[in-house]
Parts: sequence; structure tokens; C-alpha cells
Amino acid sequence: MILSVGYRVNSKRGIAFRRWANNVLKQYIIQGYAINEKRLAALQKTIDIQTRMLACTLNVEESDILRAVNLYTDALVLLDQYDHQTLEKPKGNQPIYRITYEDCRHMVDAMEDSFHSDVFGVEKEKGKVEGILAAVYQSIFGKDAYPSLEEKAANLLYFMIKDHPYADGCKRIAASLFLEFLDKNNALFQD
Repeated sequence: MILSVGYRVNSKRGIAFRRWANNVLKQYIIQGYAINEKRLAALQKTIDIQTRMLACTLNVEESDILRAVNLYTDALVLLDQYDHQTLEKPKGNQPIYRITYEDCRHMVDAMEDSFHSDVFGVEKEKGKVEGILAAVYQSIFGKDAYPSLEEKAANLLYFMIKDHPYADGCKRIAASLFLEFLDKNNALFQD
């Protein structure tokens, strides 16, 4: 509707409007979204003002509030990059330790005393844990499907929870194996 009005006007202002509208539509069609820079700048100013107001009312350092807001903003930027598939994947570290079925079994056995259950750590199906470990270390065309330590750790956690290999304690066991895997690869705590 607005575009049709813009095309009926032959003034300089009408021409400027048509150029602006065509640019916005082109950007929307190509990128799937259009950014209003003025509104973004106004939103940033509003965030800055609210940050200062909160700092005054809560008697908190302005820099602490601003840091929290900026961290939140960084998280939103990461989510936006993920949505638009522009997020760069970090290189990651190489694992130095390979987790085995025996390691898993020792950890589960050590945890059994802490949880009073007859079915804690009991495998529902023989070979399921070995299958999960094989999935973590699988290769495709001679290359690791999950080449970095971080990818292996994340998928170990994911598969242990998703595939539910134990009758009871899957999440606790998965979290413990995840932490143990990171620790044995010297990646749990970084200085």
C-alpha cells in the first residue's frame, strides 16, 4: 500500500522514498531480515540509560551492570549468528586421553555406593555403552566425525543422556563421565 503511494508521487521525496523502500525490500529478500540502524542505535541508548538507572537505584558499580548487560548482548549476538549460520566454529583442542568401556564401568561402580538403588548403573542392553563410545570416536572417510576434544566431550554427554543406556542414573553418570573425560584431557580447569 505504501509503495503504491510512493510510486504515484513524482517529487524528490517520493523518489527518495522509493529508493529507500526498494533497498529495504532487497535487503530483506536477500538476507531474510532487514535492520533498522536508527532503532538499533536507539535501543542501545535505552540499554545504556537503563543500565545507569539500575546502577543508581541498586547502589551497584555502573561498570558491573554494564558488563552484565554486555555479556547478555554478546550471548544474543552469538544466538543471532547461529540462526543465520554465520557462527564460526572454534578450532578446539586435540584429546590426549581416550575413554574406554572399562573406565566407564569403574566410574559407575565407584558411584554406586553414593546412590541407594538396586538398578543404578545397571545396563539396560549389553553393548549399548560400547556403541556410544564407538559413536564418539567414529570416523568418516578416514577423518574423525568429532575431531576436537570439545566435540567428543559434548557428544559423549549428549549420547549418554539421549540413548539412556542405564536403568537408573543416566544423567548423573553422563555428567560424571563428561567431567572425567575433560579432566583426563587436562581441559576441565584452565588457568
